[in-house]
This record gives sequence, C-alpha cells and structure tokens, in this order.
Amino acid sequence: MKEYSIPTAALHRWVADLWLAAGSDAREAQLTADHLVAANLAGHDSHGVGMVPRYVKSLLVDELQLNQHVSVAHDNGTMLSLDGNRGLGQAVTQEAMEMAIARAREHGVCVMGLKHSHHLGRVGHWAEQAVSAGMVSVHFVNAVSGTAVAPHGGSQARFNTNPFTVGIPVPGRDPIVLDFATSAIALGKVRVAHNKGVKVPADSLLDPDGLPTTDPSVMFPEAGGRQGALLPFGGHKGYALSMVCELLGAALTGGITTRPSTLTMKQAIWNNMLAVVFDPQKMGTADVFGDEVKAYLDWVQSSPLRSGTQAILVPGDPERASRKARALAVPIDAGTMAQMDEASASILKARGKSPGPLSVLDISKP
Repeated sequence: MKEYSIPTAALHRWVADLWLAAGSDAREAQLTADHLVAANLAGHDSHGVGMVPRYVKSLLVDELQLNQHVSVAHDNGTMLSLDGNRGLGQAVTQEAMEMAIARAREHGVCVMGLKHSHHLGRVGHWAEQAVSAGMVSVHFVNAVSGTAVAPHGGSQARFNTNPFTVGIPVPGRDPIVLDFATSAIALGKVRVAHNKGVKVPADSLLDPDGLPTTDPSVMFPEAGGRQGALLPFGGHKGYALSMVCELLGAALTGGITTRPSTLTMKQAIWNNMLAVVFDPQKMGTADVFGDEVKAYLDWVQSSPLRSGTQAILVPGDPERASRKARALAVPIDAGTMAQMDEASASILKARGKSPGPLSVLDISKP
C-alpha cells in the first residue's frame, strides 16, 4: 500500500489551517497542530494527525465544542478539580496542566482532576509539559467511546485502552517519560494497521467469538457487524492497572466511567484524567536526586546486550529517536490519507473553507 511523505512544517500548517477553517481560534488551532504533529514525530501515529477525521466527525455532530476553556469545579489550593467542557483536549489539557504546574511550583504539589475533555491525545505530551517545567508528574486516564478492551478472562470488550503515564526530569540527562496504553497495543495502532492492511502482533486481539486473531479489521466491523476486543497487556496485571486508571481518572475526578448508560456519544472520545504534579526540588533531596538517578541508569544500561539488541533504552528514548528520523517529513499511509482528505472536504462543505486535500503535499514521488 502506498505511503505518503508530508513535510513536517507543511503538515503542521495544514492541521492548524483545518481547525482555523473549522472555527477554532488561533491559540486552539496552534495547540492542536502542535500536539498532533508532535505525536507523529514521536512515532505514535496512533495519536497523531490521523485523529483529525474522528475529531471532525465529532465536531459536525455537535459533540466536540471549539474554543472552550477549563472551568474550576473545586479549588483547595493543592487540589484542583477542573471541567474541560467538551473542548478540544489538546487545548483544554494544556491549560489544565499549566494550572497544575503553577500550583506545584507554589505549594510543592498539585493533585489535578480534569473531567469532560474531548480526546486529549498522547498523554506523554502532558508529562513532557510537566518535566519541561522541572516537575514530576503521574497521570491516570480513562477513555469513554464505545468499548475496546476485554477484561482478563473475558471475551467481550468492557472498557478502553486507559493509559498510564509518568514523567521524571533528570538533571543533566534526557527525562524519563513512561507512557503506555494498558491494552496490549493502543487502539489507534490497530487503526493504523487496519488502514495499512497489515497484521497486529499475536496476543493482542480477540475476534467476535473470543478467539485469538491478528486481523485488525475485527475492531472495525461493517455496519451491523460484531466487534472483537483488544486484550490487556500482561494479562491480569494490565487489566488491574486499567481498572485503577478508570477509577482514579474518571470516578474520582467526577467524570464518567465506561458502561452502557454513558456510551451515548456518536463520534466523540471523552477523556478524564487525574494528574499528580510535584516539584522534586522541594523534597529535600535535590542534592542527591540527579546523581542517584544517573548512577542507576548507568548501571542498568551497562548490562551486556542480548543477541539482536542494539542498545538498552530507557522510557522516552524511542520517541527521541523517532523525532530525529522524522524531523523533515512524516509518513502517512494511504488509508489514513484518504480519511484526512475526506475530513478536509467535510469542513469545506460545513464551513465554506478548508486547507484543501492533504495528499497534494506529498513529496514521496520521484
């Protein structure tokens, strides 16, 4: 299947222009483009510009709301409860994290709950926002948009890919950024595989009858068809962590959990997040923290390599390598590109303007 290559700067401009045409203000359009393109650059196409078509569909059925800001539901100094008001997750979560970082800088710590956000994208982005401010952050997130993941021992989906994320700044070194879905693979990665027409790794999926499969199409059945399910990573361990993300990220923050009575959306992906943000410099260990972390990482990475292994990586290294490889251009598969062009046409029809088809920016042709 054909793969397009889009110059990174041009891709960013196209995404920003699309949201400006849709009705976003300049700040929201910029933040959304920043985030989505950054996800592609980090190698996470599942959470990159390929999400635009889903966002556009949500907007056009009046689920996603543009130009929203977070509102404060409860404020106890070090405890903040915020409402995203169904706004673009890339914009409202940026605002929520700015507030949490400011409180952590003032008080040493902030526990922030964000409810009712539209899809907030790659959660590692928010950990990176925290570590760039010198903060440690821990994030528990749930997603409400149909069901995709079966519980351990179950054969039908009951929840979603609920990510868990940690960001740790390391003085003198690149930060540690742990960011993973609690499913065996992210649903977005299944979507990318489906669009590319390739298989997913074994032990990732169940077909509609609860049998193992590597065919990503089981997650995207035709109208009226039966859907399969993703498996949790690590069996009961991933399932248990996903449950914790659901309860802390949604129930505790005042958001909704995934169950039949809350699955009323047509196109939207609703996210809720609990973030614990704190300043490591205020723990009284600043004089030893950096040296101890570096000594530990040096020891771990000194292990002799197994056959076929190039290097021992730490969380965040794959994303840093991908950013270098994709600095000039981002690959987009043909299936995703067709959806992107369709999304632009939908905005043109609904709003009277759009940036045109993304595919015309392709530079893969000799």
